[in-house]
Amino acid sequence: MTTNVFALCFDAHDPAGLARFWAGVLGWDVAGDSPDDHPGGATIVPHDHTGFPIRFLPTDTPKTGPNQIHFDVTSTSLEDQDETVARALDLGGRHLDIGQDPDDGHVVLADPEGNEFCVIEPDNNFLAGCPKIGALSSDGTQAVGYFWSEALGWPLVWDQDEETAIQAPQGGSKISWGGPPVREKTTKNRLHLDLAPPADGDQEAEVERLVSLGATRVGTGQGDTTRVELLDPDGNEFCVLSPR
Repeated sequence: MTTNVFALCFDAHDPAGLARFWAGVLGWDVAGDSPDDHPGGATIVPHDHTGFPIRFLPTDTPKTGPNQIHFDVTSTSLEDQDETVARALDLGGRHLDIGQDPDDGHVVLADPEGNEFCVIEPDNNFLAGCPKIGALSSDGTQAVGYFWSEALGWPLVWDQDEETAIQAPQGGSKISWGGPPVREKTTKNRLHLDLAPPADGDQEAEVERLVSLGATRVGTGQGDTTRVELLDPDGNEFCVLSPR
């Protein structure tokens, strides 16, 4: 039995505000009420309801350093890329200098809370055929890419020079890892995946399977018995929810 990605969770100081920003950038819908298990949160979903939602969860923890995951946002043309950048800036984003080459085709930005993302040029072959979020681009080892491939049942679509990437068999956003050296982890990641077994599955059995693949069990989330917190082989947090 493999598990499904239920949502990408995103810590935010202003969940509703950050949800509006990303809904505007991506052309997604704000789903309405906050998640029951995270009062004060907000959720956005793609118009066609394919892929996974993004849940913005309240936090008081300040952002320190670059995120372990950032979005690579795709473009269909140079005009579309320019429009996405302009829309992000109008919504409260800003340009970000991370030492990129001025001649690079992608544009590096930060959202209103400083979370990094890239708007990718239209002729990027790696993201060809991907949706608006082309990839969750991650800091991570080759081993963690192999772990997530097994965990989700997503095949490797890139495995070269210790860089890896996976994608669901039906397509959609890729998840990629840049290989070593991996930045030292000093605090909880601001983005993490919530996984859920299918409705006829078993949460504890799925947790045990993931531990056998190399995950570490941490506990349950703040008295919430519907989720089990784990760490992947690189020490990145993720949760397994009850079946749904």
